[in-house]
Amino acid sequence: MVKRHELTDEQWRIIEALLPPSGANGRPRVDDRRVINGMLFKAKTGVAWRDLPERYGPWKTVYNRFWRWSRNGTLTMLVSRVRVIAEAIDELDREVSVDSSIVRAHQHAAGARRSSRRTGGETSGRADRAR
Repeated sequence: MVKRHELTDEQWRIIEALLPPSGANGRPRVDDRRVINGMLFKAKTGVAWRDLPERYGPWKTVYNRFWRWSRNGTLTMLVSRVRVIAEAIDELDREVSVDSSIVRAHQHAAGARRSSRRTGGETSGRADRAR
């Protein structure tokens, strides 16, 4: 049974063929599907790495694989190849998100004119006393 934020068997078959071979740089990796599902869970829910559910294995394993694949371009390659496949079979859903947040800035940040008169700080007081 596939959980809410996990890959289906069909999705996994496509992605599995695109992954670099396991054990190419040393010992074999832990289950790729479980780790990728952990990455997807993190991305979709925004949960902290340490709060990943135990079904994805140790959080540190998922984090290390994510960090390593981000740095060496594996994730970028996977996303671009999957996108090409999805476009070819017309399965790519495009979503548009519009943010209507309002950000207010201080009046000086908005380009307001500065006053030409002195504000009367301590430095101007010394200059007046010297006269």
